[in-house]
Amino acid sequence: MRQDRQGAAGREIPEVAFSAPAGRPSGVEVLTLAELRERADACRLATPHRPGFHHLLAVERGRLHHTVDFREHTVGPGDWLWSRPGQVQHFGDLARAEGLLVLFEPGFLDPATAAAARIEDWYGPAVRHPAGAAAERTRAALHQLHEEFGERAGLPWAAHLDVLRHLLAVLVLRVAHPEVPAADAECAAGATFLRFRDAVERDFAYSRRVADYARALGYAPRTLSRATEATAGIGAKEFIDRRVVLEAKRLLAHGDGSAAAVAARLGFADAANFTKFFQRHAGTTPTAFREAVRGGAAVTG
Repeated sequence: MRQDRQGAAGREIPEVAFSAPAGRPSGVEVLTLAELRERADACRLATPHRPGFHHLLAVERGRLHHTVDFREHTVGPGDWLWSRPGQVQHFGDLARAEGLLVLFEPGFLDPATAAAARIEDWYGPAVRHPAGAAAERTRAALHQLHEEFGERAGLPWAAHLDVLRHLLAVLVLRVAHPEVPAADAECAAGATFLRFRDAVERDFAYSRRVADYARALGYAPRTLSRATEATAGIGAKEFIDRRVVLEAKRLLAHGDGSAAAVAARLGFADAANFTKFFQRHAGTTPTAFREAVRGGAAVTG
């Protein structure tokens, strides 16, 4: 169903490119989990792989265990799971769940929708739990997209593609914004957090100190911590450390560099300091993590 690309050494996590089914529009696909079970190699889905496209999955019956960037999630009825291009993921037992899966390439949506839905926000929660009217509207948008994908209904090909793009836009906006923020204070905290998040993404390999980011952005360290706690549910220091750990896991899983090489790339003085940091936050050593993830074991953290 997908085209896999693996490193010549055969030891990297496979990168998976989007490949449109025959006779279907390029850039988007909607299928049931039953169809996924029939068409995909269960062994490949169950081992770590790195798709170059979005996965937006809604479970309707049963439960599915799904790991995104080495963190395992349990997705039940009414839950949505959104994994983004470049994130490492693998599926649990697909026979235990039924639902719908939307696959789409990053460039399929128009830029305004992509920005409004924050589709490139790698820090967004992988699992979402819409409730009430928001859940009903989101589910209706999904089923309308699925119906349109399966039946062109006499439309010209270009018009059919535009309809799919607009319906997908409705869906991702619903999933990204399940409810309106309750107060202006939340909006302000969110804006501060987004500036901090972007700075961390740019500079996490150079500094793990909240004070450095606060000084660069013109905030007090406490302001950054409050904004991060309000928006991400964790403190600013924990946010920075988690980003460093995630990058360390990706480097360990994807490459063959030594712990010293990974340490240097992430700004640590030496391998010993990096190993202590990694073990404190990930609960295992860099070497043990690499062995586990390459052996197909589920690793959380």
